[in-house]
Amino acid sequence: MACDPRSGLVAYPAGCVVVLLNPKKNKQHHILNSSSGHMPAVRVWDVAERTQVAELHEHKYGVACVAFSPNSKYIISVGYQHDMIVNVWAWKKNVVIAANKVSSKVTAVSFSADSSYFVTAGNRHVKFWYLDHTKSSKVNATVPLLGRSGLLGELRNNFFSDVACGKGRKANSTFCITSSGLLCEFNDKRMLDKWVELRTSMATSLSVSEDLIFCGCADGTVRAFSPTDLHFICTLPHPHSLGTDIATVTEASHLFAYKENVRYPDTVAVSYDPTNRWLSCVYNDHSLYVWDVRDLRKVGKVYSALYHSACVWSVEVYPETRDGEQPRLSPGSFLSCSSDNTLRLWNTDHRRLLSKSNFLIVYSLNSEKADPQTSDNRTGIRTMCVSPDGLHLASGDRNGTLRIHDLESMEEILDVQAHDSEILCLEYSKPETGLKLLATASRDRLIHVLDADREYGLLQTLDEHSSSITAVRFASEILTALMISCGADKSIYFRTAQKTEEGTAFTRTHHIVRKTTLYDMDIDPTRKYAVIGCQDRSIRIFNICNGKQKKVYKGSQGEDGTLIKVQTDPSGLYVATSCSDKNISIFDLYTGECVATMFGHSEIVTGMKFTNDCKHLISVSGDSCIFVWRLCPELTINMRQRLSDLKQNSKSVQKTPPNKQHTLGYNASQSNVLLLQLHNSKW
Repeated sequence: MACDPRSGLVAYPAGCVVVLLNPKKNKQHHILNSSSGHMPAVRVWDVAERTQVAELHEHKYGVACVAFSPNSKYIISVGYQHDMIVNVWAWKKNVVIAANKVSSKVTAVSFSADSSYFVTAGNRHVKFWYLDHTKSSKVNATVPLLGRSGLLGELRNNFFSDVACGKGRKANSTFCITSSGLLCEFNDKRMLDKWVELRTSMATSLSVSEDLIFCGCADGTVRAFSPTDLHFICTLPHPHSLGTDIATVTEASHLFAYKENVRYPDTVAVSYDPTNRWLSCVYNDHSLYVWDVRDLRKVGKVYSALYHSACVWSVEVYPETRDGEQPRLSPGSFLSCSSDNTLRLWNTDHRRLLSKSNFLIVYSLNSEKADPQTSDNRTGIRTMCVSPDGLHLASGDRNGTLRIHDLESMEEILDVQAHDSEILCLEYSKPETGLKLLATASRDRLIHVLDADREYGLLQTLDEHSSSITAVRFASEILTALMISCGADKSIYFRTAQKTEEGTAFTRTHHIVRKTTLYDMDIDPTRKYAVIGCQDRSIRIFNICNGKQKKVYKGSQGEDGTLIKVQTDPSGLYVATSCSDKNISIFDLYTGECVATMFGHSEIVTGMKFTNDCKHLISVSGDSCIFVWRLCPELTINMRQRLSDLKQNSKSVQKTPPNKQHTLGYNASQSNVLLLQLHNSKW
């Protein structure tokens, strides 16, 4: 993390994107890395234009840390432990003017105020490197970089986690922290002059100005010291405690009230802005706080954002309500679930998309059992689905537990061990079937059909699949429920609901087997076609009525990987795909033409949803990030036009529904004729 004292911007990485956050205006901008490939590089960006101005290649394995010199002439880059190279770049000329090797793992670098030397710190390592400006300016070739070790004395076996050169009156001093919790000062002779204990189990980060030193420590602790004599000044407020159910917090003061026997997320990065006198802190649960430290006796909060701390598995857009219905959530709301054991409710501000982390609720599940400090909980939430009426949210975790929440109160109304292993898919039936069903599918090869109208009682268990079920979807003919499922056994099962004495049961109508694993499926809005993403990177489209394959085309621009997810837009014109190469593509559903590609996630994309207004695509990923993409206006116009056409056709052929007692036995051929009238398909 870094901050700009002139503009107040805070910069931090998210996936393969650099976020430029303005805490005062609650607004984000983004720098997108446009290069693909795996070669390590030092990249320099113009912040105002958000364009790359330099790309520096020398490191072979990765870049551990970088720093600008205060005069902006040079950039220091230190490679990963296997690389062990320290490079001094005249970055505007794209040349290395000095270089040397290090024998230790380096985690931090800091430049002196006069740009004459810099200091690296790491495992049993504090080293001072000196620049000979006269020599480096005259010689075109790379010259050896002169380095001298700091005199560590009895602290020589410590791991130095961060370093910062002094400023102002302390410009000749260098400050370091050890991971064991010591704040150290080196004098102008590289000698360890004095140190103080931070009284913490671990220290991670350091930020130094002329007047203050801030040390980021374990358990949400940040301590402030005086640079002149290392005297302790104060401890900043803690962030939220881990496992906090923010849905129950009614006043902001309750969030930060002192509590006994609670844990806080570790501080992992601090950056002080001396102009605004703000301290930005990142914690290891991926939360970000900006503290107002103008008065250290009364520290205030400028900004906070609470993000997922582990893989985000699923995203659901809150459905549009029908005329006369009262929505439970505000327009533009969507939900996400994660391995961090939380469901989170978000809202997009259409003027400034996610501009102020419009984060409304965290609902922690089993928080007393889960360890929130770990990056991945075994009880993490794997999938979720919102009921078409917007009343209920169903979620399934990695232990096979199904939970239902009321979306108005966020109260849990059902908690049941539905499967023996993780639930991979949940799906509610469509309103036009006249049924309210919930299907749950799992790695245990079973599908349970539950009656959502009768307290989610079990109607039927289907066990045809011989391997993990990757997707189950409901479609509908007129007042007839259809269910399609696919899985790792390369099978697709088509089923039709039948009325029985016990209630509703699904019977198999078609069984299709392909030569490739089927990873995900969606149903187009006309309910005529099943769109399936396959291991061989193909999109296969099946006619739901007869189970026959209608079309197949490549669902990825790359030549590597497999399709992970497919998602049709609300109009059924386009299909979005995510590939294991971490890219997202949008294809014309009917022609297979690629109309857009997107990249920015650093791990596989695990879920995608188009927004109801057709303006945005929301993607979630294993990198714990949620990205909201603005779609090309032409795509939005096309989708809205198609939606309008579908609604007009629907109104023009509406018929009086048959008697309720014949709902599930409705004549299939008659309904197909009506469907053909309803939808002007390109096929």
